Amino acid sequence: MVNKSFTAPAIVTPCPDIWAPVLPGARVVADDDVLDLKPAAHDLVVHAMALHWANDPVGQLIQCVRALQPDGLLLVVCLGGETLHELRAALGQAEVEVTGGLSPRVAPMAELRDLGALLQRAGFALPVADKVPLTATYRDLWHLMRDLRAMGETNAMTQRLKHPSRRALFSRAQEVYAAHFTSPEGRLAATFELICLTGWAPDASQPKPLRPGSAQMRLADALGTKEGKLSD
Repeated sequence: MVNKSFTAPAIVTPCPDIWAPVLPGARVVADDDVLDLKPAAHDLVVHAMALHWANDPVGQLIQCVRALQPDGLLLVVCLGGETLHELRAALGQAEVEVTGGLSPRVAPMAELRDLGALLQRAGFALPVADKVPLTATYRDLWHLMRDLRAMGETNAMTQRLKHPSRRALFSRAQEVYAAHFTSPEGRLAATFELICLTGWAPDASQPKPLRPGSAQMRLADALGTKEGKLSD
């Protein structure tokens, strides 16, 4: 979709084996707080499924823009705020009913608008943010949790409970989940919201916005409508 060839890609990922056959020769670096990227060394940086785990998302993006050559491209895919909202609701209701309290069990994730703003804060030109909601279905709550564990997407928050939860909590969460978030096939539906971000390292060759007041046509004429004053 991008009409440009890339010769020096880098990939930020916690799963390097997946990317080896996709972009042979790309520099693969771990998703550490300090990325092992050299300044202006790459024309493409792919930040793959790791930004939602970052302690400092803005710092990650700033490191990426510094690693890009002028007019280099950043591609980011991460999980967004609607991810696992069904699980969050079911566990929250069940925990209040069973224990009388509430503890952090699903990590908070950024919303689309916030992530788009982070691209601008980091200094990227032509930022674009989009989302792709995916729905997976599971046999039961324990099936979903096994899948999350296999993904490496379980609870890693520092404020999480440090002792095992009562089985009654998860049994009640299963009941709540099944009552409110069942797919047409009778399975539990789980949403994974993929946030896709693109941004370019600034370069003089990129399109620039026109100077305010330089338009050659009135907006009302372009829309075929009559311009009028707003009422007080």
